[in-house]
Amino acid sequence: MAKISSDSSNYQSDKKLFYVSILTSPTTGGVTASFGMLGDIIIAEPNAYIAFAGKRVMYQFLHLLQLVE
Repeated sequence: MAKISSDSSNYQSDKKLFYVSILTSPTTGGVTASFGMLGDIIIAEPNAYIAFAGKRVMYQFLHLLQLVE
């Protein structure tokens, strides 16, 4: 993902392109971390679930925190 994101950003800069990201629900994880946030303008549908981590990852993380306490 990093190489594709980097190449996409470089291509966009070199060609002076305007990049619009359209996020639908749900947009989580790798898409948010790479392609989703590279746009010059970022548009999301109303009430869209947009997060860096998905529900499964958040559940596992919160469960892990409870075990540590």
